[in-house]
Amino acid sequence: MWLNPEEVLLKNALKLWVTERSNDFFLLQRRRGHGEPTSRITGLLVGALDTVLDSNARVTPFRILLQVPGSQISWVIASGAVIEEVNKHWDWLVHNLLHSLSVFENKEDVTSFVKGKVKGLIAEEVRGRQAAQEDDPEKFREALLKFELHFGLPSSEKLVTYFSCCCWKGRVPRQGFLYLSINHMAFYSFLLGKEVKFVIPWAEVTRLERVSTGLMTEAIRVNTRQRQREFSMFLNLDEAFGVVGQLADIALRRLLDSEGLELDRVLQQPTRITKRILEEQAIREYVLALFRLPRGEKLYEVASCSVWTPHARCHTAGSLYTTDSYLCFSSREEGNCILLIPLSEVLSIEKAETTSLLPNPVIVSIRTKKAFQLIELQDRDELVESLNSRLRSMQWKQSMFRSRKDSKRSVVSVMLSSFNKRQTKFSVCQIINISAEKAKERLWEDHFTEFGRGVHMFRTEKIQRLVAMGIPESLRGELWMTLSDASSELESHQGYYTGLVQKSMGHSSLTTEEIERDLHRSLPDHPAFQNPTGIAALRRVLTAYAHRNPKIGYCQSMNILASVLLLYAKEEEAFWLLVAVCERMLPDYFNRRVIGAQVDQSVFEELIRERLPELAEQVPDLSALSSVSLSWFLTLFLSVLPFQSAVCVVDCFFFHGIKAIFQLGLAVLDANAAQLSASTDDGQALMILTSFLDQVGGEDSSSVPSFFIIHGPHVAFAFSFIIFLVICVFLCQKFGDLTVRQIERLRCRHRIRVLQAHEDTTKENALRLVTPDVSISPENLAHVYDLFKVSRNYRPSAWRYGDSGRSYVERQYRLDRPQFKSLYGLLVPWPGGSNQHTDTLANRTFTLLDQDRDNLVTFREFASWLDTLYCEELNEKIRLLYRLHIPPALTESEDDPSLMKSPLLSTNRPLYVNLSSDYQEQLKQMLQDLVKEKEKDVEKPLPLMNQVLQTLDILPGRLCSPKTEVILLK
Repeated sequence: MWLNPEEVLLKNALKLWVTERSNDFFLLQRRRGHGEPTSRITGLLVGALDTVLDSNARVTPFRILLQVPGSQISWVIASGAVIEEVNKHWDWLVHNLLHSLSVFENKEDVTSFVKGKVKGLIAEEVRGRQAAQEDDPEKFREALLKFELHFGLPSSEKLVTYFSCCCWKGRVPRQGFLYLSINHMAFYSFLLGKEVKFVIPWAEVTRLERVSTGLMTEAIRVNTRQRQREFSMFLNLDEAFGVVGQLADIALRRLLDSEGLELDRVLQQPTRITKRILEEQAIREYVLALFRLPRGEKLYEVASCSVWTPHARCHTAGSLYTTDSYLCFSSREEGNCILLIPLSEVLSIEKAETTSLLPNPVIVSIRTKKAFQLIELQDRDELVESLNSRLRSMQWKQSMFRSRKDSKRSVVSVMLSSFNKRQTKFSVCQIINISAEKAKERLWEDHFTEFGRGVHMFRTEKIQRLVAMGIPESLRGELWMTLSDASSELESHQGYYTGLVQKSMGHSSLTTEEIERDLHRSLPDHPAFQNPTGIAALRRVLTAYAHRNPKIGYCQSMNILASVLLLYAKEEEAFWLLVAVCERMLPDYFNRRVIGAQVDQSVFEELIRERLPELAEQVPDLSALSSVSLSWFLTLFLSVLPFQSAVCVVDCFFFHGIKAIFQLGLAVLDANAAQLSASTDDGQALMILTSFLDQVGGEDSSSVPSFFIIHGPHVAFAFSFIIFLVICVFLCQKFGDLTVRQIERLRCRHRIRVLQAHEDTTKENALRLVTPDVSISPENLAHVYDLFKVSRNYRPSAWRYGDSGRSYVERQYRLDRPQFKSLYGLLVPWPGGSNQHTDTLANRTFTLLDQDRDNLVTFREFASWLDTLYCEELNEKIRLLYRLHIPPALTESEDDPSLMKSPLLSTNRPLYVNLSSDYQEQLKQMLQDLVKEKEKDVEKPLPLMNQVLQTLDILPGRLCSPKTEVILLK
């Protein structure tokens, strides 16, 4: 390949290069040690030097130098991994440049002319290729060529990035390069004449972790089902570990959990994945989690800036993130200051005059007659122009729905209002001191005055303390809507909920039956759900959401969550709060496999080992604790804490997100670490945690001083509730350094483990269902399953809601026509490459197996076909072959049926049919032909002997047995 000309001071330093060809202006050189016997010590040392040192010498074994007569300086202009590649470049130089160079009199002109030509060739090659997207195109092109040369993977396998590293085998390191592609990680090393290379598919990775040993400071450990590998590097360990985790996570989600990537269109197209795309995707996931934005939001710009914070009377430095519908700001230290501005609330975005104190200022004006000032913005003009473009589009959409706001309220809204009036009668404010509620309300009003009110208020440490004290009941619904930004969804979807309710009314399905069963189990002791009005409102909210999101439908624990939301918000508001929780704040929690909840349980276990090492040491198997804590995450502690205490947890959840549940979970385990360490079984651990939560939540008054008990149960409950708040505040502060960024990184790694565990279960179920129907051995069937899975090229067939008639196992893996054809050529018992009819037979076989005509073949159908080919009797194989020549395998759209007119298949008639004739008659004719051919080949019996046998008993003994005598006599 052509290289950007690089100066070489010594043409043959240390005798590392051997000149193969030369002329007046160019030298073709070979790296010493390549192409020589491996026993020569010089070659071994040079090869080891090339591998260990990160220099240009290690790139390729052949190079071309530009040399000017009389000059001591040369330039490397081309290199290659094989001699054939360099010879092509040499021939081009000789035929196109050599004669022209003799005309130049000035040496500098020769150098400039050749450099210009080479750079033009490089630009021609780079244009339209991936290398142009990398930070260093030349080095990436070199690595890409080595990747293709060493591993021989398909041309569709795209290299994403590479790292210099050591692969450890026991205590022996091997220096080489780690190549990361869309479907594999590969390692190559050449040291002292010994070549080491291997490839690990991402689909086989079961676990990723960073480890430390005495020999290496830190390394990346990659576990597969067969073995583990360890890679260490001096530089870029964090970057490499992040990229490895991302690629493994994306590949597995694309392969095993395609539903989770529905909105990430870039990730569904592996050929578009680059290192830059991975970096952008990591930032996007972090922003969505930090600000709890809708999963479909696209991240546009990330810029460093400072925002004027009136409460602090100064500018706060941080980062600005812009998406489709939001402006988001976060201070440098996560959580100190967060600002979320929906574009739907923005009136204008304008540039202000730059001064020495206010460089590059931008003013964002919103509807509530407030303005936000941003300064120190790089590329301010482009940023403002992009934001104004999206703002104009947003304002146009708002004008389309503005007329609906003044429309008449529906019957559903009237029913909703009556329910909320009723529920105030049973308010839990009767239990808690009303004066305390009034005091909290005054604190919040003061906060609104200073920090603003609504979605765009500043979220600082002060509001964190207010939320930890418990939100006043009169403000709880409003603040839940504000903190989750469900209010923006409600504002931009006027009439949406009413339409869903009307569409879902009267429809009966398995989902609605599950909802009906759980309606009366939702807060059964609360008066609001002991009457038809409350039950009807809960039914409408759950049914409407199931109609909105059929992939989730309804999942247990959603009823508990929705019932609590209805107590503090209007019915339509409760619906949008449920949307925010299920789709943004707890993604993948409420699907059929609760992947998100299981991932967070795995993350929770690692946090226990990291933050509570003594407890982890005493309780090695943390799965028992995870079985208890799963309900904490699914129901936000609503199922395990007394109601008023649990609602305060929900307050914290709407402000902090899932981080609050992690912190509270760790605090609960930390407070009971001694008792849990001494527990002997899972049941005892469950009793310890349940008793603790009852005590601190106020349900168990045994730990309350008698002074408070004698003044009445309400006072005793208030004391326990205050104790609970104090415990939450102080214990959670111990784990306050846990950040959203840390959680997202842990989620990425642990999702690999969870998905692989699900894959193992899916494989076992699939083999258990298919094994009784086939004669293939279980071991071979398992190999077929793995091949079937991998052949999908990590492009799963999208699950569709209409596939409810199929089991999950049958939906999980299906092949389309191109994928099936690629497998067909590998598995058929005849040579696929030499048979001109392979493609036609593959198409017909796919059509025959596709019984439901969805252009997909399931693993059961595939295994049945393979069983017929290899394990069934001859007549079944002939039957299958015949069925390939009649409908439905043979279709009218087939381009040229005459391709099947082969004497290898029939001697006197082609094995294809005319669709206009009766193929049953053709079957009879075919069988007659086969009988005739068989009669021709059968040997005719010899005629019977006519000689009369004389006597057989003339000898004193018998010549044969009595039975033989009888036959002969006859």
